[in-house]
Amino acid sequence: MKKILFVASECVPFVKTGGLADVCGSLPKAFDKKEYDIRVIIPNYHAIKEEYRNQMETVYYFQMDNRIYVGIKTLTLDGIQYYFVDNEMYFGGLVPYYDMFQDLERFAYFSKAVLSALPLIGFRPDIIHCHDWQSALVPVYLNTVFQGDPFFRGIRTVFTIHNIRFQGTWDVGHIQWVSGLPWECFEPGRLVSPYQDTSIPKNSWNCSMMRGGLVYSDYITTVSNSYAEEIKTPNFSDGLDDILKWRSERLWGIINGIDYEEWNPAKDKKIYKNYTIRTEKNGKKANKVNLQKELNLPENPDVLTLGIISRLTDQKGLDLVNIIMDELCSREINLIVLGTGSENYENMFRYYQSKYPNKVAARIMYSDDLAHKIYAGVDALLVPSAFEPCGLTQLISLRYGTVPIVHAVGGLRDTVEPYNEYEETGTGFSFNEYTAWGLMDRINHASWLYYDRPESWQKLVKRGMEKDWSWANSSKIYEDLYSRM
Repeated sequence: MKKILFVASECVPFVKTGGLADVCGSLPKAFDKKEYDIRVIIPNYHAIKEEYRNQMETVYYFQMDNRIYVGIKTLTLDGIQYYFVDNEMYFGGLVPYYDMFQDLERFAYFSKAVLSALPLIGFRPDIIHCHDWQSALVPVYLNTVFQGDPFFRGIRTVFTIHNIRFQGTWDVGHIQWVSGLPWECFEPGRLVSPYQDTSIPKNSWNCSMMRGGLVYSDYITTVSNSYAEEIKTPNFSDGLDDILKWRSERLWGIINGIDYEEWNPAKDKKIYKNYTIRTEKNGKKANKVNLQKELNLPENPDVLTLGIISRLTDQKGLDLVNIIMDELCSREINLIVLGTGSENYENMFRYYQSKYPNKVAARIMYSDDLAHKIYAGVDALLVPSAFEPCGLTQLISLRYGTVPIVHAVGGLRDTVEPYNEYEETGTGFSFNEYTAWGLMDRINHASWLYYDRPESWQKLVKRGMEKDWSWANSSKIYEDLYSRM
C-alpha cells in the first residue's frame, strides 16, 4: 500500500479561503483505499468549527528544538485520517492568515513541525505531497536538516503550485531567522534567484519559500496543462520561470476536479429545487425565480441572468467588468455577485447595485449556501480572470447547467470549449484578448443565443452537464505520478 501525506494550510470541511481547500478535501477521497493510505495534515486553527474540534483526539505532544510546543491531534472523516498541528501562539487567531510578515514564521514552524511529528505518530509516508508556499519548506527541511535521521531517508516529495503569485517572499535575513535553515539554503539558485545582485548585503536579498519548494522537491505539479506552460514564461511566473524551465521535465500539469457529491444539482439540499440533465430547463427556472425573490430582484424566469462568484481581486478580471457595467445594465440582463476582497471592488458592486437596483444584486460576503443557489439559479457565470491556474467555479457551473463565459487562459482554456454555432459544439464562451470589449462581445453572443436560439442554448447547457469534471480522471494521473516516484 502506498502511503501519501498531504500537507496544506487549509482543507474542507475544516477551513477554507479558496480552491486549495477544496482540492485537499476532495482529492484524497478519489483514490482506491485498498491501494492508497492518504492522510492530510493542516494547522489546528481556532477558526475550525467546534463540531470538528470536539471530535479531535490528541495523538502526541512534544517540544520541537527543546523549546517550542507542538501538539498533534487527529480525527477520521469520510474514511480519511486528518492530523492537526496544535499551537495556540501560532494558530489561535480567528482567521487562518494574518499578514505576510507573521505568516512566514507561522508556516515555517508548521513545515518543520510536520516532519518532526512523523516519527512520533506512527506514520511514515512514502511521499509527502505539499501544497502552495505555506508548506514549501517541507522539502527544504527534509533534504537538509532532517537528512541525518534514517527515518526520513527515501521519503519523496511533490510540490503543487495552486497560485504562483503567492510565494511567501521576504528578505533572506527574516526567512533565515524564522526558519533556522542553514545558510547554504540561501545561496543564489536555491531559495534565492540565481540572478540575485550579490553586491548588496545577503540579509537584504529577496527570498521565496515557494522557490525552495520548487528546488528541493522531487516533482512539481500545477493545476492545469496550460498553466504549466504559462508559468515557464516571465509574464506568468512572477519571477520563477528560470527554475520552472530548468525543471520542466519534472513539471506536470494536472487539472483539478470537483467533488461530485458536494456539487450535484440532483441531490443538493442547499438549492431551491433539485434537477437533472433531463429536467434542467424547468429546474433552473424555478431556482432562478426563487433566487431573484430572495435577492429582491424582479421575478422574471425569462431574463438572462449572469453570476459572479469570486474573490474580488485584480486577478479575477473585475477591472473589465467595471468598464462594461453601464452597457451591461442597459440590456435585458441581470447580474448577481457574491464575494469579498479588495475594498475598491466591494464598493464598485455596491455602487452598481444602488444605481441599478432592478438589475444588480451584490452580496459582499462569503456564503456557501448562497453560492449553491447562484450556481443553480443563474444562466451564465462570468469568469474573466487575467490569469487562472485552474479555476473551480467554471467546473461547478458546468455541473449545474450554467454556461461559463471565460477568458481563455490557464485552466479556463483547458476546461471550457468555445461555442461553435455552425457545428453546434462547445460548452461555453471564451475570449482571447484581455479587454473589456472582448468580454462584452462574448456576453452579447451569449445573449443572442439565449434569446434568439433557445433550442441551441439548451443543447449548449446539456453538453456542459454531460462533461465529467470529477476527480475520476485526474486522480489516475496522480496515481501515475506517485508510481513513478
